[in-house]
Amino acid sequence: MTLEIMPGCEPYSASGGPVGVLVLHGFTGNPASMRSLAERLAQAGFSVALPRLPGHGTTLADMMSTNWADWSGAALAAYDELATRCPTVAVVGLSMGGGLTALVAEQREVAACVFINPLVKPPVNEMLDGLQQLLDAGLETIESIGSDIKKEGAVEASYEATPLACAKSLFDGIAVVHENLSSISAPSLLLSSREDHVVTSDNGDDLVQLVQGPIERIWLDNSYHVATMDNDQELVEAQTVTFLQKLAVG
Repeated sequence: MTLEIMPGCEPYSASGGPVGVLVLHGFTGNPASMRSLAERLAQAGFSVALPRLPGHGTTLADMMSTNWADWSGAALAAYDELATRCPTVAVVGLSMGGGLTALVAEQREVAACVFINPLVKPPVNEMLDGLQQLLDAGLETIESIGSDIKKEGAVEASYEATPLACAKSLFDGIAVVHENLSSISAPSLLLSSREDHVVTSDNGDDLVQLVQGPIERIWLDNSYHVATMDNDQELVEAQTVTFLQKLAVG
C-alpha cells in the first residue's frame, strides 16, 4: 500500500553543478523543514537531494514500522545515488539528520558536513532507563518533540506524538555514531541554537572535541531547535551556502 504524503512534505531534488549536497531532515519531521534550505542551495548552483526518510511525512503508524536501519540505509543510499552524478558531495543535516550526516561522513568520502542542532550522542543512562520502563509498561508514544520554533506563527509539519520504540532505535544507532565521530575528517560547519528544547548543546560540544577535520561553530541567538524555519533561517541558509561555495571553489 502506498501511503499518502502529507502536503508539503514531499522529497526534493535539483540538478545543478558538479558539487552535490545531500540534505537530511530530523526525527518525526520531514523534508518540509529543510525545503527552503535545499531550494537555496539549488539556486546557488548545487545539485541537491532532499529525501523523505522512511516512515516520515506520512502517518505516525507508518513511522512506527521503521527504525534506525531504515533511516540510515536511506541516507546512505541517497548519498550513493547523488555521488553517481556528482564527483563531490557534501551533507547537511538537522537534528537526527545531523546524526545521519555524521554517519554518512563516517562511512563515505564526504567532502564537507553542515550540522544544524545535530543529535550525535545518546541521552544519559537515566533517560534511557526511563524510556525502557515506558516501553516495558506498554506505552507506545509520548508527546511530540516537533515544532520547537521561537518564531511566532511558524509551525513544523511534524507528527503529533513521538513513537518510543523508534526513539530507542534512534538512540541505539546514535550511540554507534558517537563512538566513531573521530573518524570524520571532512571540514564541518556547526550551527547551534543557544536555546534548544530538543537536543542539548553538548551534542555540538562533542562534535567540536571529537571530529578530526576542521570545524567552525556559529551560535544562533534567536532560534530554538528547528532553526531552518526559525528567526535565524536566513543566517542558517546564507552561512551554509557560503561554506559550501568555498568547497566548490576549492
